[in-house]
Amino acid sequence: MSSLLPETPLAGGLLGRVQYWFACAFAIGWTAVVCGGLFYQFAMGESPCPLCIVQRMFMLLAAMGAAHIVRTALSHGAVTGRDYMMGWGLSLVAVTAGSFASWRQTMLHVLPGDKGYGSELFGLHLYVWAWILFQASVVAVGVVLAFAHATADRAVPAEDPGPHRTVGMAALWFLGLVIAVNLVAVFPEEGFHWFLPDDPTRYRFFYDTGSLD
Repeated sequence: MSSLLPETPLAGGLLGRVQYWFACAFAIGWTAVVCGGLFYQFAMGESPCPLCIVQRMFMLLAAMGAAHIVRTALSHGAVTGRDYMMGWGLSLVAVTAGSFASWRQTMLHVLPGDKGYGSELFGLHLYVWAWILFQASVVAVGVVLAFAHATADRAVPAEDPGPHRTVGMAALWFLGLVIAVNLVAVFPEEGFHWFLPDDPTRYRFFYDTGSLD
């Protein structure tokens, strides 16, 4: 059985296009959230803690689930129900796990008088915003999966030049670039150590190699 949905002729449809665009927006959105974390790390001088890094990893994994759908459409011009469910299933696992990581960090600073870790954005710490976004994504992906049979579009015009291909390629390149930047950003902070300190204050690689005193 090549698909979890009944075999039908390749055909386009409005709902299928909407799901493809949603996959592009999902991948770009989570990648942009990670960019926000990188901004706070380098522009604001706030080193990410281990739980922050874990949340970034789940954010990128969630984006990769949607990217699977986008890449399938770009490569084959068609996305089967199996491809949709595989991509959204990966994203669902990522956002569910990410919500637990952000919830854990929130609970570490929930006691009265605790100022939390890092700065605030609109009155909430970044890990609280992460929890809200993870939870919203759980609902969104669940809705998409619930209506996958009606919205899965076997034909997506993404093989030929046009807005579908342009936006899809941009989403994949954006995600790949941010993954690479995030790897480079984390290594100097951790260096050759197995674990990050709970409250990192410096880039240990440069101190371990003698580049900084």
